[in-house]
Amino acid sequence: MKIKDGFELREICGENVIIAYGEENINFSTLIALNESAATIWKAVVGKEFSVEDMAKALCDEYEVELDKATADCRAIAREWHELGLC
Repeated sequence: MKIKDGFELREICGENVIIAYGEENINFSTLIALNESAATIWKAVVGKEFSVEDMAKALCDEYEVELDKATADCRAIAREWHELGLC
């Protein structure tokens, strides 16, 4: 999977927020805030093809978390990002 063009992570007032831009996202009306771990994953995978395993590795590289737990959490995040149209 890959994060679609037109979405950018920004820090606004101390919060990690996904901002939509471009004509293809003109009707984007949802504000998406990411916690620190989700923002870490986003930064690791944005701009390239990635898998749930890549997401989990990025999480394990940054935090002390077991691979099985990271993989389960990343599956949920990937599913949510897909449902929101981010990838």
